Amino acid sequence: MYFKNAKRIVIKLGSSTIVDKKNNFKSQWLKSLIADIKKLRKENKDIVIVSSGAIALGKKNLKIKTTKLQVEMSQALAAIGQIHLVKEFQKTFLKERINVGQILITQEDTEIRRRSLNARRAFENLFKLKTIPIVNENDTTATTEIKYGDNDRLAARVAQIINAELLINLSNVDGLYSANKKSIVKEVKTIDQEIESVINKSKSHYGSGGMATKIEAAKICMKSGCYMVIANGELSNPIANIIKTNNCTWFIPSTSKLHAKEKWIAGSLKSAGKLEIDDGAAAALKHGKSLLPAGIVSVLGNFNKGDNILILNNGMELAQALSSFSSEEINKVKGKQSNEIEKILGYPSKSEIVHKNDMVILKK
Repeated sequence: MYFKNAKRIVIKLGSSTIVDKKNNFKSQWLKSLIADIKKLRKENKDIVIVSSGAIALGKKNLKIKTTKLQVEMSQALAAIGQIHLVKEFQKTFLKERINVGQILITQEDTEIRRRSLNARRAFENLFKLKTIPIVNENDTTATTEIKYGDNDRLAARVAQIINAELLINLSNVDGLYSANKKSIVKEVKTIDQEIESVINKSKSHYGSGGMATKIEAAKICMKSGCYMVIANGELSNPIANIIKTNNCTWFIPSTSKLHAKEKWIAGSLKSAGKLEIDDGAAAALKHGKSLLPAGIVSVLGNFNKGDNILILNNGMELAQALSSFSSEEINKVKGKQSNEIEKILGYPSKSEIVHKNDMVILKK
């Protein structure tokens, strides 16, 4: 079982797990899920929930029964239903003395590095506050995502942002069925043509996803070093049921989380600038520390917060990283102590120029 080593877990809830066929919110089911989540939190695991169901609840509120909706109408129903969805989550979680917070995300928030970094900081701060983020796509502006998209891939991208080890994808199916539809595929290590051929491409009655989008989510996770499991979420205590019966499909990542991140930072992005650091800072970085302003000697190039940069020591490339500050800001605070940053810049900011989790050491 792959729960033990997972410190951060994303739980994706399909529409069919949240609402019934009459679009009523399934409060009792949510209570059973919360019981599972409480057990995970006792093991000091950070939890994120990516939830569908906003459009279905909007239809319920306005007594709309049709399943064929124009994009503009879906946007309006999502805006109405989102309020009801978050209200139900907040009410039910608070009964168990668990705080929740809402984060709305569009595809741009995951693909533009600067915005992705800001989103991750928001998640990190909610974790510090012992609060569970409830994530949904910003349906009112993301027209493409409503028309073609899904929360499966959104959940996978959220898992990427927060460096989660596990994505639990709860839906109305037990997992990925074999070609003869008689048995569940227990483990998938490679998504090949055989797997692609058995995908059920039919759309969900409740939402916009299907098995095809779950496989796309699995691809994202597997490349990122994150495990993913597809399981039946309509059962009570769905996570406990996965642990007890293992009646589900596990997708095994093709690379470790560390290697995936190295590939993402060191290989996928073009460096926008450079920082020259002193020997003391270089030694600290090699021992897994973040880069503080005191160790910075000079700044080369013009770059923005979230841009990819090279870190040099004595002119040699030491690390590649994502900067938490712009080059203009770093020039103002280089050589200074972290507690001086706010006074120099004139506004509250982070204490690290580059956080250790946003850095890959190239040479030790």
